[in-house]
Amino acid sequence: MKKRTRKNEGPVQHPEAEISDRLKERLYPVVLELFSKNDFYRVNLREISRESGLSTSTIYRYFSSKEELLFTILNEKLSEIRELVRVHIQGLENTREILRKILWVTMDFYDRNPGVAITSFITVPMRTWMREESFIRKEERRVLADIVKAARRRADIDLSLEVREIFDIYYMICYRAIYTWYYHGMRWRLVDTIPGYFDRVWRMLAPPDGQRKSRRAGGRRG
Repeated sequence: MKKRTRKNEGPVQHPEAEISDRLKERLYPVVLELFSKNDFYRVNLREISRESGLSTSTIYRYFSSKEELLFTILNEKLSEIRELVRVHIQGLENTREILRKILWVTMDFYDRNPGVAITSFITVPMRTWMREESFIRKEERRVLADIVKAARRRADIDLSLEVREIFDIYYMICYRAIYTWYYHGMRWRLVDTIPGYFDRVWRMLAPPDGQRKSRRAGGRRG
């Protein structure tokens, strides 16, 4: 039997069976719908069972709690963004365009999956999610670290920036864009907010004048 761990907690027994795609298609949309339209603590497994048509015993076969169910879904869905980013930035060699594309892919995903956007940024209590290992988004950090490493080689980003700082900026944009969108009744597409955010953000990330001059001087000497 597999085990999973929660941050700051001991191992938790993982269900012995792998959930099938057929069951995911019945269960996952219902869970995201319920959590995106209700407060976190108002949703329970009985309601999920009723709305999905799956018995609670079937759900418990795979998930020990509503928290495990929800965070499994969010982890799977958010991981799709990472894979979409990998595809969309292939062949790009300009850091500004790469980072703009990452934002576009992210916001386009949330436009197509509003339940994921609302649940992960609005519904879930951060203290609860922080206990989950998936909150850290380790794989996404690795992807960004590779992008930053290549950007430093090209010197087309501020070399003083750490990967952690760029990752924080990315999430600040996501939080602000989604909070504002949700507060105003989701009246616009999230991708349409990118120009307003990105130009300002790029000014924080772009190489300073001294770095640009140093690079040009090095190029002339070469």
